[in-house]
Amino acid sequence: MTILVTGGAGYIGSHAVRLLGDRGRDVVVLDSMEFGHRAAVGDAPLVEADIADDEAVRKVVSQFDIDAVMHFGGYKAAGESMEQPGRYFHNNVSKSASLIESLSRAGVKRFVFSSSCAVYGTPERVPVNEDAPIRPESPYGESKAMVERMLSWYDHCHGLRSVSLRYFNAAGAWPDGSIGEDWGLTLNLVPLVMKAALGRREPLHVFGTDYPTPDGTAIRDYVHVIDLAEAHLKALELLESGGPTTALNLGTGVGSSVFEVLAAAERVIGRSVPYELAERRAGDPVALFSDTRRASDILGWEAKSGLDDIVASAWAWHSTHLDGYGT
Repeated sequence: MTILVTGGAGYIGSHAVRLLGDRGRDVVVLDSMEFGHRAAVGDAPLVEADIADDEAVRKVVSQFDIDAVMHFGGYKAAGESMEQPGRYFHNNVSKSASLIESLSRAGVKRFVFSSSCAVYGTPERVPVNEDAPIRPESPYGESKAMVERMLSWYDHCHGLRSVSLRYFNAAGAWPDGSIGEDWGLTLNLVPLVMKAALGRREPLHVFGTDYPTPDGTAIRDYVHVIDLAEAHLKALELLESGGPTTALNLGTGVGSSVFEVLAAAERVIGRSVPYELAERRAGDPVALFSDTRRASDILGWEAKSGLDDIVASAWAWHSTHLDGYGT
């Protein structure tokens, strides 16, 4: 049987594809290539099509004997979603609904969904566990919550069991620097730090130094992209063993401040990172990091890589791919 990976030519999806292949799993990628890169897929078969194309999806399921899906195909910029909510609801919700319906009609019964901690909005307390209220503060977060709710109904109505994985801050790259995140398409801190260190942008902006944290900067939970890929495989194994539909947080359980990320970068790469102080951005939580116990208990998963590992792998990728996959 073969695993279908939607968005498998993108950042996190490509790492899942690589890991699945390394573990001896048959895999095929379905990607519109709007933001994907052929070089990120490696030797895996790539079908260039939209997830909302019912004919294409059902053809892939039949041709490759698909019995499980990992769904990474979605837009992911919360700020952009505030400016273009319709774009996010159309792509992340409407197209996911079409995909799920096509898969259900084709008889697929296992589905791993790339969700987000954005479903929680600004939580009342940290670390955040899965019982925290679902109250997104952006169309992006809302789109993830809506797909999670759809999946629960498809299980109830059609027996399509799923695991929704609520990432915290994905970061890092494959350790040998062969695949990674395209920094031309991201506003995430770690690639922006790399970009500043390599002189490919103006100094990094540190938004807010007056937070009630030890060093005054905001705190986030950075989890290595390979650890995320490993969690997807364990979620698939859970479903293969008959496990129920569920949603789980994926993080390290440890928060790192902006200044701590900068210090780690300077320590690992051996050069200073230029930065400038700026005012806080509206809506940025003080601290956001995960309670990891449920993922540990249910999946037997925990993040293995720390901040230095994340930075070192990101540096291996970005320092050798100054123009991303165009290098």
